[in-house]
Amino acid sequence: MNKDITVRVDGIPRRLAVDTRTTLLDALRERIGVTSPKKGCDHGQCGACTVLSGGRRVLSCLTLAVTQDGTEVVTAEGLAAEVAGTDERHGDGQDGDGQDGERGLHPVQQAFVDCDALQCGYCTPGQVVSAVGALDEFAKGWPSAVTKGPGAPRLDRAEVAERMSGNLCRCAAYVNIVTAVRQAAEASPARRAADQEVADQEVADQGVAG
Repeated sequence: MNKDITVRVDGIPRRLAVDTRTTLLDALRERIGVTSPKKGCDHGQCGACTVLSGGRRVLSCLTLAVTQDGTEVVTAEGLAAEVAGTDERHGDGQDGDGQDGERGLHPVQQAFVDCDALQCGYCTPGQVVSAVGALDEFAKGWPSAVTKGPGAPRLDRAEVAERMSGNLCRCAAYVNIVTAVRQAAEASPARRAADQEVADQEVADQGVAG
């Protein structure tokens, strides 16, 4: 049985008819041509197929495409497109002036490059997308299984390892992956905004004290 669905993938609306048994992973790779989510285990155990659906991390190999009708799905390719702007999303390779456009990297992608957090690269798209989702959960103050105390969690190595534990790396680049996630957290807009708020408050306090 086929069903017509519309899914916004990496900023582009996609309309297609899919068998109700088709997974989101197969729809992305085989029907739409978005191949950054990888088919690793196809059983929801490796995390290579991780994408964001409505801003939340999901395993696309365990998610039926029909459940994504009307949703926003972001892959590793879409993270770069968000930085570069809407012209890049249409795949014309040019900016608004007709010149060759350069696709920027999301802070998490840049951190993976800076920290050499990959080897073969097969799991990297899923790792990157999962890290983006994990950092968003962390910014919202959501605890993990290793969060200590009732206060806001601290992004130490154990916290990152727990939040990224659903993503396996056959090359065992885990040490650098954890470092990259922590670096990306430092560079996130939410973190910069919080740091700026603290700095502004310190200036205000100094003005009152003066």
